[in-house]
Amino acid sequence: MADGLRKGLTSYGDAGFSLFLRKAFIKAMGYSDDALNRPIVGITNTYSDYNPCHGNVPQIIEAVKRGVMLSGAMPMVFPTISIAESFAHPTSMYLRNLMAMDTEEMIRAQPMDTVVVIGGCDKTLPAQIMAAVSADLPTVVIPVGPMVVGHHKGEVLGACTDCRRLWAKYRAGEIDDNEIEAVNGRLAPSVGTCMVMGTASTMACITEALGLSLPMSATIPAPHAERFRSAEASGRVAAEMAKAKGPKPSEILTPASFRNAQVVMQAIGGSTNGLIHLTAIAHRSPHKIDLATFDKLGREVPVLVDLKPSGEHYMEHFHHAGGVPKLMAQLGDLIDLDAKTITGQTLRDIVSGAEDVPGQDAIRSRDNPIKREGAMAILHGNLAPRGAVIKQSAASPKLLQHTGRAVVFESVEDMTLRIDDPDLDVNGDDVLVLRNAGPKGAPGMPEAGYLPIPKKLARGGTKDMVRISDARMSGTAFGTIVLHITPESAVGGPLALVKNGDMIRLDVANRSIDLLVDDAELEKRRAALAPAVTPDVARRGYARLFNETILQADEGCDFDFMRGQGKG
Repeated sequence: MADGLRKGLTSYGDAGFSLFLRKAFIKAMGYSDDALNRPIVGITNTYSDYNPCHGNVPQIIEAVKRGVMLSGAMPMVFPTISIAESFAHPTSMYLRNLMAMDTEEMIRAQPMDTVVVIGGCDKTLPAQIMAAVSADLPTVVIPVGPMVVGHHKGEVLGACTDCRRLWAKYRAGEIDDNEIEAVNGRLAPSVGTCMVMGTASTMACITEALGLSLPMSATIPAPHAERFRSAEASGRVAAEMAKAKGPKPSEILTPASFRNAQVVMQAIGGSTNGLIHLTAIAHRSPHKIDLATFDKLGREVPVLVDLKPSGEHYMEHFHHAGGVPKLMAQLGDLIDLDAKTITGQTLRDIVSGAEDVPGQDAIRSRDNPIKREGAMAILHGNLAPRGAVIKQSAASPKLLQHTGRAVVFESVEDMTLRIDDPDLDVNGDDVLVLRNAGPKGAPGMPEAGYLPIPKKLARGGTKDMVRISDARMSGTAFGTIVLHITPESAVGGPLALVKNGDMIRLDVANRSIDLLVDDAELEKRRAALAPAVTPDVARRGYARLFNETILQADEGCDFDFMRGQGKG
């Protein structure tokens, strides 16, 4: 099998000419024959002026290139799509699969023996790993790292749990215009991803647990020198993998590694988005994520990382306490320590070297957990035949068993227009219901599941309510929020049948979410449902592809034709 510059020659009908032409043109960049005869390490460049999460990518690239060259291989940097959560319209999730396809095809199209993917912002690491699994080229993943914390009036701040908390105070009239503007400049004090256990941090920790990145790489703060030393070491590993032609993702990603990722996701108080992404990654492989198994792990695996929004600390505190290796050490026999990693080490090797930090309280022991059960629970019932998810570790305990009256919003736009209407018929015991916000209905399954507390209730002191939807929410959010109701309302799921005033029962202990309306009435409502109409925007281009092929949340919201490995 060809490698280096000879790999994947452009088709001109003459392989010798193809190589001759390739070398002639690449020499225009000033490369020598010695450089061009080396194993090639491709490096993705996801820097963008629109993506502050990836603001340190140029420095990371330089460090990776240094590591590659010190090990005798040739680094080649190439651009891919970059997605920034708060800059992506209509939502970053809408673009995740496009980035996965772009990255996979660029890995295939260009000659490289190994690829280093650099990402961080919520949907970038999942997209890159989905691509790596499908291309099955030896891959090193480098997370960009979390921001450092901010400060306001003597209080430590972090994007974006504190964004939401302080914005809720502003909506309730507890903070004025001047103070919220001051907060706005202090929440994100450096480049990097959110420094709480949002989706970016969750995916970085999962990536390390899967064995696809170097030890400690999930937690090193983005601006720290250690981040760039880790990138240099990642370049060295990538060069060695290029020479050894492995290991490939298919050799690393086993049932044991996927189970380890699920254990870690539960133990860190991970983002609900992480479950969708891990499901999509697994569906690109011969393996699957089973929701019943994930829920069972949630009953067995405690939350051990004391991090917002489930706890109190931030990512840099988790890092200085020993990071993912120390967490896995604390998890003990819940982790399969024989799982392999890209470095050639097993998790047992890595865990044996975990740092013991006297007095740290960011990573708890199993006999002193933050929460007795894991971060997430999977719910079923007549509202969610194929499942729904709740982040119970970030919910209000008193609402985990609750029956209330439905207050229904037809869409994100409807919710935006009516949520603060003084005449809205709503009280603190009601259940806020949002529909048509799923993968197809929105489109792109926006992070709209964190419905704001109606202003008139917020100003009366209401801090949390049960909220249910077919949408997602940010991993940084706190609240008793049921998400990913499957199937979604836009494809005829039961959420489409809910009416204002219906009673809804949530029982997290029994893993149920039910609409308390008899079957005969529900069938009558179903018969009266209007047929789905394809929006005009979805008649061409990527929007059409998305609308026609997007899968539901329980299958990872990938495109139906992208499942399974696409080696070749």
